[in-house]
Amino acid sequence: MILIKRATAIFKELRALALQKRTIGFVPTMGALHDGHLSLMAAAKHYNDITVCSIFVNPTQFNDPKDFEKYPITLEKDIEILEKAGMDYLFLPEVTDIYSDGIDQLPNYDLGYLETIFEGKYRPGHFQGVCQVMNRLLEIIPADDLFMGQKDFQQCMVVKKLLQIIASKTRLHTCETLREADGLAMSSRNMRLNELERKKAVHIAEVLGRIKKTVNAGPLLPISMAATDSLNNNGFKVDYVAIAAADNLEVLEEWDGKRPLVALVAAFLNNVRLIDNMLIP
Repeated sequence: MILIKRATAIFKELRALALQKRTIGFVPTMGALHDGHLSLMAAAKHYNDITVCSIFVNPTQFNDPKDFEKYPITLEKDIEILEKAGMDYLFLPEVTDIYSDGIDQLPNYDLGYLETIFEGKYRPGHFQGVCQVMNRLLEIIPADDLFMGQKDFQQCMVVKKLLQIIASKTRLHTCETLREADGLAMSSRNMRLNELERKKAVHIAEVLGRIKKTVNAGPLLPISMAATDSLNNNGFKVDYVAIAAADNLEVLEEWDGKRPLVALVAAFLNNVRLIDNMLIP
């Protein structure tokens, strides 16, 4: 694996490979890697000739500065994981490589409805930060294919919208969420949970599984309200539990029994905010 820190250097290297008609698969991360990330890398290796991973904790997508400060950094372990996974390149930039003119005059993107609901509502500015860093990363890395995890379902929809806005030829692959043996969605934030919190955290997946099993054609609000009550009663502070259309995240009051749905949860365990979702059916 080749580790490159400068944007100009990795662009030059990858551009030469692209001109040789070698396809490039890209997995953007913020580090603290786990098996969920490895599944994205495996997909990139399957689809592409060259695989690239980036590790960059993007300051513009943290609406809470304390959350940014507490984000887990495990760089030495991450590099070892990437080498074992057989990645070809690791891009490890500084903030100045990504935002050479600073972060005060960055572009805004018209994300429409997606920025007003769920993560957009509870984390104002978050998706603008996601778009700012993804646009810049795709300027640096000429990726044919981009691999992201379904756990960040709304973020994947935002990046799909971004690719349309910037008229990018990069193809987005949204890969299935990997889960621990007890069902907890793999996440870098899980590292911040203590032993008791870790045992409690699985209740999010259990609630989503219950929604998937019990939802029927008809009103949806009673189901999401019951799930919210269950999380609150188990020590969570809930931002939202919602059932929405899987194609555009429209919140539905009633279900026709046919349209694909996604159930989404965001909730705090003490100071750790966890998100998860499940497709229905």
